[in-house]
Amino acid sequence: MWFPTIWIYLVPFSGKTTFWNTIPFWVGLFFVTFPLNYLVYGLNDYNDVKADAVNKRKGNFLFGASASKEELKGLLGKIAVVILPFIVWFSMTSGFYMLLLLVFMVLINIAYNFGPFRIKERPPFEIFIQVGYVTTALFSIQLNNLPELPWQTLVYLALFAFQAHIAGEIMDIEPDVLGGKKTTAGILGRKKSKMLMTAIVLLEAFLVWFWFQDIVLALFLAFFSIWLLLDVLIFFKDKPYTLSQMKLFGYAINISAILSMFWVLYSGKLLMP
Repeated sequence: MWFPTIWIYLVPFSGKTTFWNTIPFWVGLFFVTFPLNYLVYGLNDYNDVKADAVNKRKGNFLFGASASKEELKGLLGKIAVVILPFIVWFSMTSGFYMLLLLVFMVLINIAYNFGPFRIKERPPFEIFIQVGYVTTALFSIQLNNLPELPWQTLVYLALFAFQAHIAGEIMDIEPDVLGGKKTTAGILGRKKSKMLMTAIVLLEAFLVWFWFQDIVLALFLAFFSIWLLLDVLIFFKDKPYTLSQMKLFGYAINISAILSMFWVLYSGKLLMP
């Protein structure tokens, strides 16, 4: 799940060609690729030991770790060691607003994973809190001195984050239930969750076409929504995916993310509502 943070980090650079030769760009790209994801998924794994232990898709580089409590011992300290130098450096180079933004990133992940909030098990708020991913774009803007994004772009990025999270929940319904983890997909069931995801993708397609006149991205999302409808109505319906099918979908999502990133960077349409 590297692509949400990288994808969103790159959106403010859409249509630009001179960012490759700046140090802040590369430091920021590295930060959202490893340290930030180490925080996000490290805290997630730290609090999902039971569910991950019975999740057959976990325990690999494609879908993430499946670690025991013993293996995760000391993880919180390691996360602090990894992320604190970047918080200090970014705050010194980009100012107080950057510090507030980074502190917010940390706090929203703590609220998501730990009590008394533990929003990850408070459906449907575990989906809505994914809007926190949008702060990656705000981080990119502040670090690289870029123009603010249109509000329409922020709305689209939030929907993108909701969609990505629901996809993961759909694949994890059985292990989440076995591990005692409450999710929106676990409550709705597989078919209704797929229909919810389809509705979000269709909304994305419409908004991309209506707001940004991006026919290419809108068509891609429309074809994706057609596949989702075929999935829920004809092919898989309420059946769980096999491990090989989930791996195939995982590779397809990664390839699609790479291609769509190149298009968004080239076209610059997401910055033109």
